[in-house]
Amino acid sequence: MEENYNMEYSKIASKLDTKQTTRFYWILVAIATTGGFLFGLDTANIGSALLFIPYKLTVFELGYLVAGASLGAAIGALIAGPLTDRSGRKYMLIADAIIYGVGAIFSAVAINTVLLLIARTVIGIGVGADSAIATAYIVEMAPKDKRGKLAVMQQMMIILGILAAFLIAVGVFAIKPVVSFEVTYGWRILLGVAVIPAILAAAFRTKIPESPRWLVLHGKFEKAQKSLKMMGITVSLNELMESGKREKIEQKKLQRKKFWTPGVKYAFILMALWMTFQQITGINIPLYYGPYIISKLHIFPTVVNPVTIAIYSILSTFAMAWVFIPSTYIMMEREDKTGRRKLGLIGYIGMAIGMFVTYILLIEHADIGILFSLGFYLIMFSIGVGGAGWLLQGEMFPTEHRGTLAAGIAAVDWIANFVIIEIFPYMLTAVKLSGSMLIFSILSVMALIIFYFMLPEVKQKSLEEINTMMDSIGRSKFSQRMSIIRGTAEKTSEKVPEAKESK
Repeated sequence: MEENYNMEYSKIASKLDTKQTTRFYWILVAIATTGGFLFGLDTANIGSALLFIPYKLTVFELGYLVAGASLGAAIGALIAGPLTDRSGRKYMLIADAIIYGVGAIFSAVAINTVLLLIARTVIGIGVGADSAIATAYIVEMAPKDKRGKLAVMQQMMIILGILAAFLIAVGVFAIKPVVSFEVTYGWRILLGVAVIPAILAAAFRTKIPESPRWLVLHGKFEKAQKSLKMMGITVSLNELMESGKREKIEQKKLQRKKFWTPGVKYAFILMALWMTFQQITGINIPLYYGPYIISKLHIFPTVVNPVTIAIYSILSTFAMAWVFIPSTYIMMEREDKTGRRKLGLIGYIGMAIGMFVTYILLIEHADIGILFSLGFYLIMFSIGVGGAGWLLQGEMFPTEHRGTLAAGIAAVDWIANFVIIEIFPYMLTAVKLSGSMLIFSILSVMALIIFYFMLPEVKQKSLEEINTMMDSIGRSKFSQRMSIIRGTAEKTSEKVPEAKESK
């Protein structure tokens, strides 16, 4: 009886896994990943606004102003995970955008440091909740051979948000390059402008379908049929309801099943490590603190006007960050072909080299070269590490608990982000910028070693196959585990039998 349920469900999953991507898929992904755009916008906006916020800040407040959104994001992710497993992916995505918009408004009108820090935390709650859901939503909808390409759109949207924020900042500062104007109005415009894309995101998300996998799992078969129809997949209501006859049996089975299976434990530890190293290797330092740091380097003509210096600094950071676009495009094209594992290892090698070269250039006071070495670092992060983290977060866990577990991983990511951004001002004092770059290089090498031994290849596998593989790895001893991991790295997965049934 249970086998019959699994067979029916696998037919539905197989149709999703083998569906050809259409224009609708890309529109769906673009709407789902608008939270990534908002995150990127906030990341770069605070770095630019930081130059003219008039409140006196302690070292802790400076760090929290930049990183407070990350702490809020950890809270938002933990709240959103269980809610999205109970209430669905779609409505949480709408709520995320609304929360972000509210935070943006309060940031723009804050009258003192305390209110600004609270507003930053509210923005973080929206960003964190979105990060816990968006890629999980995408991987549940995407064909397995295009899942990497579609899910990495989250990273591309983050980058577009970052670049948009830098251009907006230059525009705002150039309108009236007078310090008194920027201190009074400029930074408020930068922090408040995000309310516009937040409102648009909430509006467009009301039109997207709910995840069919989630609907089937929760017995909402008519809605599942409508969602699948929107995606160009025809499934009869009788076929869906046939699987529903075993829904109660399956739910009881899931309740009896241990939540923390060996596979889930291994996947959670693996992803927690990935997200931690993704942050503590320094990726957000050039983005959050970029204009602030570059303004202190000796790479500009001698000018007196602080606003002009700010414009130079922001344009330099923009020039450095634009490399995200082609490198993320490369990742989108290669993620489903080369694979998550190989690109990830290549990425960490490049990141270690980029930060080490930056360390040398700082020691030698070759400031202009720093833009190029950090640019190389950003390229390697984009190609192998950034988008892969959010993609793997959505792939590694079983559907019935994906929201909760992905939220836990997102919380780890944001806590790591908060810690590294908060302590960075102290690092500058203790070991200076050069010592900080050396630490990030060493951490990148550590990440390379850890993931060489821990990360299996999951390209072109169905979500159900990945769950089975992770369970096998989790139950195996070290030597057997390494054999499985090496095996996934050496060959592309075979075609899934169900794919033939769906045709």
